[in-house]
Amino acid sequence: MLLSRCGPTPDRKALFDTAISGPIGGFLVTLPLLFWGLTQSETIDEATAMSLRENSNSLEFFTTLNPRFSLLLSVLAKIALGSQLHSGIYLNLHPVAIAGLIGLLVTAFNLIPVGQLDGGQIIHGMLGQNQGILVGQITRLLMFILAIVQPPLIQPIFLIWAIILLLIPITCNPALNDVTELDNKRDFLGLLSLLLLLLILLPLPKGLGF
Repeated sequence: MLLSRCGPTPDRKALFDTAISGPIGGFLVTLPLLFWGLTQSETIDEATAMSLRENSNSLEFFTTLNPRFSLLLSVLAKIALGSQLHSGIYLNLHPVAIAGLIGLLVTAFNLIPVGQLDGGQIIHGMLGQNQGILVGQITRLLMFILAIVQPPLIQPIFLIWAIILLLIPITCNPALNDVTELDNKRDFLGLLSLLLLLLILLPLPKGLGF
């Protein structure tokens, strides 16, 4: 769920367990759909992509997609398409890949560590409410910076996200026991969820060359 419930929970473990189950479950469903859809997607060269964008339509984002805006997406596309995907190649996504990409973006937004989002509740569970608020405020700023450096086609999505994050309350009610820390297993899962967020949001480094 995109916004976790803001009612009191008995402790940080219960808060964490409730928050992490949604995005991780959604990701595990989305991943195989996205990968299969990528194997069925068409590759187009840059000139064709630019020509299609000149005749823009509502599906422009999906029919002239540069997968390199996301590190995870670009790696999945490379595995799925192999030598078909190289420098200067764009994707015309299969409908299943479109559904998978939307699911991936929803997962990413849900994992952002701000306020009532599941990511915010995960951070609250890991660090406590006060530290969670601090992380949330820093994340709001970083999202605006990330939106500014995005390529034009995806920039509006990140700008909308950054604006929505400003409107989301930065905190909820603290857990009734907001002192007891998580065990190592939960901390590890929390770090994995943050790593997943970064893999989705950060672009492919240019030096990798595809």
